[in-house]
Amino acid sequence: MPKVGMDEIRRPQLIQAAMEVIAEVGLQGASTALISRAAGVSPGIINHYFGGKDGLLEATMRTILRQLSEGVQQRLSQAHPDDVVGRLKAIVGGNFDPRQLDRTVVTTWLAFWSQAMHKPQLFRLQRVNERRLLSHLRLELKRALPTDQANFVALAIAALIDGIWLRGALTPEGINSQLAQRIITDYLQHQLPVALFQRHQQLLQTQIQTQTQTQTQTQTTLCTTSDSCTSSTPLTTEAGPRHQEH
Repeated sequence: MPKVGMDEIRRPQLIQAAMEVIAEVGLQGASTALISRAAGVSPGIINHYFGGKDGLLEATMRTILRQLSEGVQQRLSQAHPDDVVGRLKAIVGGNFDPRQLDRTVVTTWLAFWSQAMHKPQLFRLQRVNERRLLSHLRLELKRALPTDQANFVALAIAALIDGIWLRGALTPEGINSQLAQRIITDYLQHQLPVALFQRHQQLLQTQIQTQTQTQTQTQTTLCTTSDSCTSSTPLTTEAGPRHQEH
């Protein structure tokens, strides 16, 4: 088994420490001394791995953006290829993934947005994230709408995601993932053909039925290969004699 190098240990350790410190004292107060202290390392380690605080923030955002992409891709892989509504919901849901709603991640996002206007490398990350989201949305919307309308709706959904996310991030209650997805679904219902939502419900029902059948088959298979299902039989058969004895 290959040994894990110090890079693989130190980098995630410092990135997590950076998010925790930013959540506590804000970006301006998050000095390399505080971050290194939270990570339990010397301040020079941050310069060694990231070239300073700006490099650490960039690496931290790359990690968060990678997790965001993974959340979207995971949901898309579970959605039916022909379910346009389901796939759009998967994209939206990925942007409100629990990992993205963690307090330390939310505060890091806010810090990132504030710095992206002034730091070219962070601005590029923001543009990559924006283009990726719009690309996912347009790909699905163009299957149901003319190109111009698909582009318009994609921009509107992206604006709703960012707006709801930012509003929630700045409230004491935090971001309400379920409410956010309901609001965007409501918007989609006014933009997409009704038939797509009917198709979505049909595919969901089929998926539920398939899962139920699979669980039943699995349970049946287990019953034929073990005593787990037959163990309850003696309890039923033994109940009779007990009642007869009374």
